[in-house]
Amino acid sequence: MSRSAVIVIDMINTYEHPDADLLLPAVRKAVPAIRRLLERARAADVPVIYVNDNFGEWRSHHGEIVETALSGQHAELVQPLRPDGDSLFVVKARHSIFYETPLPYLLSQLGVQQVILSGQVTEQCVLYSALDAHIRHLDVVVVQDAVAAIHDDLADAALRMMQRNMDADLRTAEQVEL
Repeated sequence: MSRSAVIVIDMINTYEHPDADLLLPAVRKAVPAIRRLLERARAADVPVIYVNDNFGEWRSHHGEIVETALSGQHAELVQPLRPDGDSLFVVKARHSIFYETPLPYLLSQLGVQQVILSGQVTEQCVLYSALDAHIRHLDVVVVQDAVAAIHDDLADAALRMMQRNMDADLRTAEQVEL
């Protein structure tokens, strides 16, 4: 099996955006599965990489991003997923985890051939990241119980597209092979 990395997309979040009320129920449902996935990955020494928006604060660093989210109104959704001392952190500005980030270089340095995607939003950042991973010839696993959506119908379509068009392997957190 090729070396894997678990990617956590945009889960360090204040939920102070226009679609937050639509997203929050799905986040609450996904957090336990993401937490279990992180526990399994850490126990197996699989790299965990958080790729996260920076809330438009271009002078911020990952510690500040985490603290901002933990001091927000929905800290209970962030605390169980908080990066540990071994977690890696990449800041992104757009939807894809690859777009103008050092992630491709980091994955190459770690010898990663398979990305295991979790986080939010299924029909946006997860979808675009899966496509960008696929065109970089990486194997893609999408942890379907560990992703959160704004619109269920679009998320279902996005998952089908990732599976069909990007050869993504759809699994639950417990089914993921680490």
